[in-house]
Amino acid sequence: MSTLDLSPVPGRGRLAWEAADAWVMCRRNLVQTWRVPELLVFATIQPVLFVLLFTYVFGGAINVGPGVEYVDYLMPGVFVQTVIFGSMMTGIGLATDKEAGLIDRFRALPMSRSALLTGRTLADLVRNAFIILIMLLVGLAVGFRFGNTTVLAALAGFGLMLLFAYAFSWLSAVIGMSVGSAEAAQSGGMIWIFPFVFASSSFAPVESMPGWLQAFAKHQPVTCTVDAVRALFLGGPVAGDLLAALAWCAGILVVAGPLAVRAYRRGTAH
Repeated sequence: MSTLDLSPVPGRGRLAWEAADAWVMCRRNLVQTWRVPELLVFATIQPVLFVLLFTYVFGGAINVGPGVEYVDYLMPGVFVQTVIFGSMMTGIGLATDKEAGLIDRFRALPMSRSALLTGRTLADLVRNAFIILIMLLVGLAVGFRFGNTTVLAALAGFGLMLLFAYAFSWLSAVIGMSVGSAEAAQSGGMIWIFPFVFASSSFAPVESMPGWLQAFAKHQPVTCTVDAVRALFLGGPVAGDLLAALAWCAGILVVAGPLAVRAYRRGTAH
């Protein structure tokens, strides 16, 4: 006698089922982005303005040490800042779907509970990768150049940025599933992001900050990631900052992932 197949889709394992559902949701969000190109345009304008502003207005007044052009120091910080702000679209998008009642509809379908969140975070990861490419072209246009590094190290820097963006997308998903509107998700996301972005080594050396602020700025995740990316792009010691950045990414994923799934189940429970 054959055993009864209790998997969600007969003949398909649970992981394959969850991966297929996540891909469907990822494709849905990518198509949505493609049909509304203004989302990419507006997401690109802000970091471009940051590059131009800091390079040509503030660059001459910020001392980053001998032998380093400010634009080379700046671009890794702008890259990381861009993907953090881009990851906030995860929470805003989820809050929008929740407010419109779409999440309740998805929950009624025979689909994996994690598919909606995984698909959304993966779609935003693809969008962040595209924006990074645009920002790289902008950086090269204003004078950014890779330093004494290798192609492998530079690729590792871009990979670290995408991993960092993916981790923050899950953190954003927690916010998006915990609030009642897209406006609240946007406000709630930006409030805590600004201290992490600007109280970091993204735009100026930590040593130039007041002593009471340096302790926070040196050890927070944005500084660790920016310093690791900067070392991978320009050359120099990278092991300590890279390990710290990877530890932050892993810690955020371990904590934010289950919290986002829990908020999803609680927020859509009937």
